Amino acid sequence: MKFASKLMLACSMAAIVASQSFAAELGAVDEPIKLAVNEWSGQQITTRIAGKLLEKAGYKVEYVTAGYQNMWQAVADGQLDAAMEVWGSNVTEQYKQLNKEGKVEDLGELGLDAKEGFVYPAHVADLCPGLPKWEALQACAAAFATAETLPGGRIVDYPGEWGTPGADRIKTLNLPFKAIPAGSEGALIAEMKASVERKTPLIAVFWQPHWAISTYDLKFVELPKGTPECYSDPAYGPNKDVTGDCDFIPTRVFKAAWPGLKDKWPAAYEILKDFKLSTEQQQPLMGAVDVDGASAEDVTTGWVTANAEVWQPIVDAATKK
Repeated sequence: MKFASKLMLACSMAAIVASQSFAAELGAVDEPIKLAVNEWSGQQITTRIAGKLLEKAGYKVEYVTAGYQNMWQAVADGQLDAAMEVWGSNVTEQYKQLNKEGKVEDLGELGLDAKEGFVYPAHVADLCPGLPKWEALQACAAAFATAETLPGGRIVDYPGEWGTPGADRIKTLNLPFKAIPAGSEGALIAEMKASVERKTPLIAVFWQPHWAISTYDLKFVELPKGTPECYSDPAYGPNKDVTGDCDFIPTRVFKAAWPGLKDKWPAAYEILKDFKLSTEQQQPLMGAVDVDGASAEDVTTGWVTANAEVWQPIVDAATKK
């Protein structure tokens, strides 16, 4: 991590310490705190770092594999104690109802700068002057054309089963492109790798946090700002005849817990509420797992060892009187 980023994080953690005037009781230290482990690498990294902070405070931690879409009743029942990376863009109606009823507690934002949109490798800016402004795509579509898309340019969309966000925005923004669905996430990343190695043009639909953002130096196209109004009122956005002529609405990534956590393990509750993980911290760790083949356990152990100045203030604020 760059020094300036570390310093900023350390300062923010110090501010948390300064705002807390007392430490909480540890509670039931003989019983393990059960953290939900979901299907994707980023969530597993987030969860293991949080678990290691709890262990530093003196707790036992159990990692429980759980289906992201169907785990919420288990959280409400206390069979799972916390979920450390919840994406608001695809949280279930069951979660929303249980949260509304006070049976699952929102522990606040995790800190990830979650974003979806059109991306391009950095070298593509030389092939399409005017990027990252989205209007540049109007003038240089021919640079992205293939035999499949002539006379328009080609944009690589999400795999078909993920929906058609690229095709939808091409239509509403009147861009001279054709969206071609990727076969899979792996195929989408293969397109990026080939573009970087061959210095060829590429526009694709993608998201962060993801290790490919830093590995392939991907930049986001600056589409018209995504707002709820843009998706409901044609008056918003550049095309006054349609809705949805704008960027994705930013996704909130947060933490959630069994409401009984605060009473059973008070200091753990404070630690998990104050725990943050940034995109800049998580993405390299994802790359170490997904690209380099390291285990999430080894990667997170190394991060915790190297970054005590980031997490130690959180543990101290919750446990030291």
